[in-house]
Amino acid sequence: MTTPGVRFGLIGYGAWGQCHAEAIRKTDGAELVAIAAKSESTCASAREAFPEAAVSTDYRDLLARDDVDIVDVVLPSFLHHEVASAVLQAGKHLLLEKPMCLTVEQCDDLNRQASAGGRLLAIGHELRLSSLWSKVKQMIDEGFVGEPQYVLVELSRNPYRLGADGWRYDIDRVGNWILEEPIHFFDFARWYLSSAGEPVSVFATANSRQPNHPELQDNFSAIVKFNGGKYAVVSQSLSMFEHHQTVKVAGTKGSLWASWSGAMDRTLHPTFFLKTSDGETVTDIPIEKITGEVYELEDEMAMLVRAVRDDKPLMTTGADGKWSVAMCVAAQRSVETGNPVDMSEVLP
Repeated sequence: MTTPGVRFGLIGYGAWGQCHAEAIRKTDGAELVAIAAKSESTCASAREAFPEAAVSTDYRDLLARDDVDIVDVVLPSFLHHEVASAVLQAGKHLLLEKPMCLTVEQCDDLNRQASAGGRLLAIGHELRLSSLWSKVKQMIDEGFVGEPQYVLVELSRNPYRLGADGWRYDIDRVGNWILEEPIHFFDFARWYLSSAGEPVSVFATANSRQPNHPELQDNFSAIVKFNGGKYAVVSQSLSMFEHHQTVKVAGTKGSLWASWSGAMDRTLHPTFFLKTSDGETVTDIPIEKITGEVYELEDEMAMLVRAVRDDKPLMTTGADGKWSVAMCVAAQRSVETGNPVDMSEVLP
């Protein structure tokens, strides 16, 4: 007998939503059966690209369907809580793009709804599924560096895309810019230093080269402290060029250095490497599977198929999404006050 496919609905068909749609199409065991798009023009584009899918401008039409198992929400951040709540109330499993929500309280609400309804809630921290960044985690867990003591996650790139109607440059709709991309790297910090327990505090600083919008910070750095003196540095500049990301991990026995570069974040032809050292010898670790966020989307969809169909665990849960938002909220508060922020002040 043929194993039934997992039926996806997609809410949001902008540039990144289209990448999600293509990833679903390429994933074995996944079927895109319905799409909700913002306008008639984007609906027309969706119908042309996915003639087998039902397409509507009203996401409630999608939620009313009986043939949708999981809904993938790819919308501007300020809409996440409203639409995700509707998805969970409709009894569907949910993949929600990062940031999970704009506040910790909204994250708690979604987690409660998912738990009460017995629904899966996955958050779009797809970088965890990267063949490169997950290899770093694997080597940490296997004890290569000994006890991890220090993590650096650094990104340099050109400014963000505007987003539909310029939403990403509207602080009321984006929440804060730390929630936009550094959230991935706060997730890395917590993931790579998980042996030290949960983060204890965040101290951050930032500046802007935009005189009319100082709240949109181009340069940002934070120190995330953990128990036992362990800490991570998360740093980003949007005043640079192309897209270059680095992770370094130092421990009691060795160290790791991973790097990814491309003309842009969605490039299909990046360069990347992973080097390790035991204190004496530097070794290149082969990464045989190409990595990058477009490819990691496909891995994310495959993870969801396994979770829905085979009851396999999620790599990126609602609890992870809440912690990432909480660290970003603490970082923004630290930027504004100039003081470290204890995580107990942010988490209710």
